Amino acid sequence: MLKLRDGIIELYKKVATSIPSDVEEALKNAYSNETSYLAKESLNIVLQNIKIARTGLRPICQDTGFPVFYAKVPKGLSHKLIKEVIIDATQIATKKIPLRPNAVDTVSEQNTGDNVGEHFPLIYMEETEEQSLTVDLMLKGGGCENLGQTYKLPASLSVESCSVIAKEENLTLNAERNNAITVLAERDFEGVRRCVLDAVFKAQGRGCPPYTIGIAIGGAKDQVAFLSKKQLMRRISDIHSNAAIAEFENKILNNINNLGIGTAGLGGITTAIGVKIATAHRHPASYFVDVSFSCWANRRGRLIW
Repeated sequence: MLKLRDGIIELYKKVATSIPSDVEEALKNAYSNETSYLAKESLNIVLQNIKIARTGLRPICQDTGFPVFYAKVPKGLSHKLIKEVIIDATQIATKKIPLRPNAVDTVSEQNTGDNVGEHFPLIYMEETEEQSLTVDLMLKGGGCENLGQTYKLPASLSVESCSVIAKEENLTLNAERNNAITVLAERDFEGVRRCVLDAVFKAQGRGCPPYTIGIAIGGAKDQVAFLSKKQLMRRISDIHSNAAIAEFENKILNNINNLGIGTAGLGGITTAIGVKIATAHRHPASYFVDVSFSCWANRRGRLIW
């Protein structure tokens, strides 16, 4: 298991210091197409940082994130053992790379100093028929994590974002008793779209856009939170196998980029470089939508062992 541990340490180094090629390519395309001077300069700085981090093998961001693992484990291989190896590798990688210690005890407020604590790192495991162990790692920044939103439909969306959605759709706004203006998100794809625009508008450029955005629709709140974050592991160029979902992803991406928030909230034509959607069967009484954000530094990678 020492080779696996060393492999996970190298995975940490790769993910922390090198942006995936599909993300970098999307950022380069955004730079080429950008017309706003401030947004273009911001994207240029982002691309230079990517190059410097990769060349110098130093973390791309001072916040090296919350480690999230998705492991597919062959039959007969102990899940407990894999978890122990990941924890051991995390402690070593924290010192070796180095990674910023981010694991803080919620009760004592003490930082463990090694990125290991209660449910930290976050490790998801499932059994696979394959002979190889696959370990996917995401380093999720705290700033973009804070932007995530969960909606229970039908829902009245925030006053602040309603005018944006309403103007785009030429809607007649509904006035409630308190004279607050609202837009209703119903239990359908249009309601989902409105929720996503609401979440992006609430972000107001925080969390270092251009974003990659994961969306999940389902019947349980813990289910959609898991699925929406996992969508951030998909490649930007990945096309959903369901044609209706693939079309919906493109529609939402275009709608987001029409908001004009732009890179670092400075305006421009690129607020997001990718939108990825997951769906799950739901109970007739429940309709949840979860929206997860990644900053431009969508740090993810894979080890096959």
